[in-house]
Amino acid sequence: MKRVVVTGGSGKAGRAVVADLGDHGYDVTSVDVAASLNPDDPTLVADLTDLGQAIESLSGADAVVHLAAIPAPRVIPEGETFRINMMSTYNVFSAAAQLRLSRVVWASSETLIGIPFVREQPRYAPIDEEHPRLPEFHYALSKLAGEVVAEQFNRWTGIPFVALRISNIMEEPDYAARFPGFWDDPTLRAWNLWGYVDARDVAQAVRLSLMADVSGAEPFIVAASDTCMTRESRELMAEVYPQVPIQKPVEGRDTLLSIDKARHALGYEPQHRWRDYVQDPTVRR
Repeated sequence: MKRVVVTGGSGKAGRAVVADLGDHGYDVTSVDVAASLNPDDPTLVADLTDLGQAIESLSGADAVVHLAAIPAPRVIPEGETFRINMMSTYNVFSAAAQLRLSRVVWASSETLIGIPFVREQPRYAPIDEEHPRLPEFHYALSKLAGEVVAEQFNRWTGIPFVALRISNIMEEPDYAARFPGFWDDPTLRAWNLWGYVDARDVAQAVRLSLMADVSGAEPFIVAASDTCMTRESRELMAEVYPQVPIQKPVEGRDTLLSIDKARHALGYEPQHRWRDYVQDPTVRR
């Protein structure tokens, strides 16, 4: 598996994935709706809501990494978010099936597990892949629909479909610019149990997913190993979600978005924490 198409290659995760796969010897083609601003990283411009363009974009590839999507809720009208995300995902999956690609790795989302936890609280923590899927808006609904479609394409074709339920993606400048503003009020980031993930760790998870011995249509939560907060995770849960049971060991600032499945099945191990890039105020120098 050497030739990989990355859809959404110009986005926050896509840039990291394209760079990481290139560094590891893959022949990478980036596909996006807009041309790359980097002349050393050319992009094939395509509208993946058109099946013919999706098939042409994937032709000759061994595998596809599908990251292209409207990346968050309320960026455009919700109906358009669902239409674009669902049609592009269906078309990429259909193209992969028609072209008999060896694997599909794609960006699902942490949001389909009930984030933000306003209507309902988490059933338990740390949240894992067995937690009920409870989409709360059209963006999350499009990701849930994508997982259902992936399950059926896998059943029809036998092609492995790896769904990465990616947490809130950060790049290195985000740590100093954003994280100190979270620390005084635990409710600000309680909406996703204080989760985040570095874009470079997303890229690691994608690369491992291309190589892992997996079958079926499997979801994996991809998050950092810690929370974005300076306080311990159990303390945060006791203050904000006192009724939610802690059903697995949680020590210190351990993530409350369980990455155990990705660790065991993919070999995923996050390499980046916010404390590597900004001073932790609880640690004396």
